[in-house]
Amino acid sequence: MELFVKVLIAYLLGGILGGDIMRRLSGGGSLRDSGSGNVGATNALRTRGWKFAVGVLAIDIGKGVLAVTALAGLRGPFGWAAASSWLPFACGTAVTLGHCYPPLAGFRGGKGVATAAGVTAALLPAALPWMLGAFVVILMLSGYASLASLGGAVAVAFWVACIGASGVWSPAGAFAVALLALLVFKHRDNLMRLRAGTESRFERVRLLGRLLERLGGRRAH
Repeated sequence: MELFVKVLIAYLLGGILGGDIMRRLSGGGSLRDSGSGNVGATNALRTRGWKFAVGVLAIDIGKGVLAVTALAGLRGPFGWAAASSWLPFACGTAVTLGHCYPPLAGFRGGKGVATAAGVTAALLPAALPWMLGAFVVILMLSGYASLASLGGAVAVAFWVACIGASGVWSPAGAFAVALLALLVFKHRDNLMRLRAGTESRFERVRLLGRLLERLGGRRAH
């Protein structure tokens, strides 16, 4: 019963979207009607500026942390205690799913990257530098936020499977695999656009990519 109730609450918490909250606070149209139509921080940055995007990011990360710490460890009226090692990871998966498929927003949510990062920071802090490192390096090489996000998820799965003490056959392993599968599914359109060469690129942050191109051009001459 504890697992069911807390997972359900985590899912509903995930449905509280940072993009929608920031729109109500600052006014303006919905992120769903501009840019890529996504309610996450990337589209917010493209269409509403960095201050709006930081607010979206903070809310979406924060609810991931809240779901696996305060909610998972909450004692209820029946003397619940978070004794199961699966409970925080189940809540982390549920809050990410809630962000991707919010019930009060027609199941049209974000792609779950920021919320998953919050869950990872709280439950697998040693994996977080791997996630962020992969994200930053891939973003600076390619300029593609979607590819960088998937690279971060791969890095978490690699850390759990090959470096972390728990291994892949564990609650952490199940979470990492589920996270990777969810993000690949949510980014399926981005992957198709990457294949077609039509994916949007943050050219300003592609510092390493441009540097390597310049170095390659000099060597060619």
